[in-house]
Amino acid sequence: MPIEILYQNPQCEWIDVEAPTAKDLAYIHEKYHINTLLLEDTTDPNHLPKFEQDGDLKFFLMRENTELERRNLNNLSDVSTKLGVFLFRNKLITIHRMKNRSIRELKEEIVLPRNENIIPDKIALILALKVMRSFDDESTHLLEKMDLIENEIFLKRNNNANQIRRLYQLKRKAGLNARILSASSDWIKNFRSLNIHDAEMKDLQDKHDDVTTDFEHLTAQATNLISMFLAMSDQRANQVMKVLAIYSMYFLPLTFIAGIYGMNFDNMPELHQPFGYFITLGVMAFIALLTFLYVRRKKW
Repeated sequence: MPIEILYQNPQCEWIDVEAPTAKDLAYIHEKYHINTLLLEDTTDPNHLPKFEQDGDLKFFLMRENTELERRNLNNLSDVSTKLGVFLFRNKLITIHRMKNRSIRELKEEIVLPRNENIIPDKIALILALKVMRSFDDESTHLLEKMDLIENEIFLKRNNNANQIRRLYQLKRKAGLNARILSASSDWIKNFRSLNIHDAEMKDLQDKHDDVTTDFEHLTAQATNLISMFLAMSDQRANQVMKVLAIYSMYFLPLTFIAGIYGMNFDNMPELHQPFGYFITLGVMAFIALLTFLYVRRKKW
């Protein structure tokens, strides 16, 4: 049975539901009279974060960053997992589809003496802070990864197709996390309605603002790096074409002279002279020298 009572005292009861089935949701609806539409929101893998209130019931739908590395980054579920928090009277119910790091950590901390008389609103706040810290950890990881890629591109001159794929994947991941954090501002704002201190609310708001700024910076920086990478690739291609064009300048007049003397005609200048071959080679060398001096003067 995935329904478990994680904490209980006279003023607080914390019930956790992991990977709920339709039968589990029906049981929760019947016992606690929670709207089925709100319960269904907790099972939608790509539902955006939100806040809803139904009478004295407050529903916070959060999304926590996951540590999973997925190849396809198309949906919110590829970088995060949902955590539904229901608050009413002296009860707190958390519902999540998969194992949740915030739940696991708080489950270990809740038995400590300092949490002996904790209230549901305080548990919800701690969970919200842990959810925001999961994005903080991810932004730190992505920033380190971006610095590594940037050093490889500009210092080690290691520019290959794999770099652009890594940058694009990083940009996609940062963009999805930024979208989640942008939508999370609604439920964070409504934490003010809970029985928590203003300083604690300010701490949660500051953490949200910090990680939002980090992911916006990551997205912009990844976009700039991709543009710079492509510009550098074009510059290298242009440099190669420039070298080839210069070599063509050297050999074009020489090839023209060699082509003329390759014709099978008897009436050719210097054809029967003893030193005609060497005179022609000298003229070709002189033309090559003039071309070299012209290129140097133009600083090509």
